[in-house]
Amino acid sequence: MTDFSILILSAGYGKRMQDLTLKTPKPLLRKKNKTLLENTINFFHEVGCKEFFINTHYLHKNIELFILNNFKEYPISLVYEPSILGTGGAIQNIFNYTNIKKICVVNSDIFWKSDNKLDVINFLKNYDEVTHCKIMLSKEKNFLGLKKNKGDFNIKNGNVSNWINGQDINIYSGLQIVSKKIFNNSSNNFSMYKIWNDLIVTNNLQGSFINSKVLHIGDKRSFDNF
Repeated sequence: MTDFSILILSAGYGKRMQDLTLKTPKPLLRKKNKTLLENTINFFHEVGCKEFFINTHYLHKNIELFILNNFKEYPISLVYEPSILGTGGAIQNIFNYTNIKKICVVNSDIFWKSDNKLDVINFLKNYDEVTHCKIMLSKEKNFLGLKKNKGDFNIKNGNVSNWINGQDINIYSGLQIVSKKIFNNSSNNFSMYKIWNDLIVTNNLQGSFINSKVLHIGDKRSFDNF
C-alpha cells in the first residue's frame, strides 16, 4: 500500500459532549481506557501512516502535552490555529506545512477498531488514483454512536451525490483522501461540505463504503452508551 500522511482534525470545542469537554478537549476524552486521539494515532500507524498532522485550537496546550508525553517518537506535527478555520479551512491550511500534494483526513471522534482495518486498507489502496477527493461512507446499519435522521450522500458507480429524502441513509464515516488542488485559497474559514458540494457538481467527488461497523463518539450520549 502507498505510504500516506494524515491530518487528525482536533481543533473543535466538542460542545455536544456538554460538561465532559469543559476542561478536556474532546480528542483527549477516554474510551475503553484510551483517549480518542491515542486510538486514532495507533490505528493509522498500524495501517501504514508515515506522517501525522494534528490541528489544534481549543485547550491546545493539553493536546501538545499529551503528544509530548506519549508520542514523542512518532512523526507528528502539531499545527495550532489561533482562530478555528473550519474543516475545509484546516485541511487547506495544512498544505502550508508540507510539500505533499495529497493527504488523508480523519475526524478525531471516530473510535477505530481492529474490525475496521481491512476496510480502511482497501479504501487507501487506490490512494494514488484519487484526483480530487474520496470519502468513505457508512450505511446506517453499520454506523454506531451519534445518529442522524437523514443521510449525507449517495454513491453510484463510485461517484458521490447529495442525499435525497427517501434514499437509503448513508453517513460520512469521518475518513477522506484530499488533493491540494481542490482548494482555491479564496477563504480561510469554511466547512468541507462546501468543497464537497462543488465537487459533486463537477462529478469529482468519489466514494466507497466501509463494510464493518464504525463508532462515532459524536455526543455525550454516544460516549456514555458505547
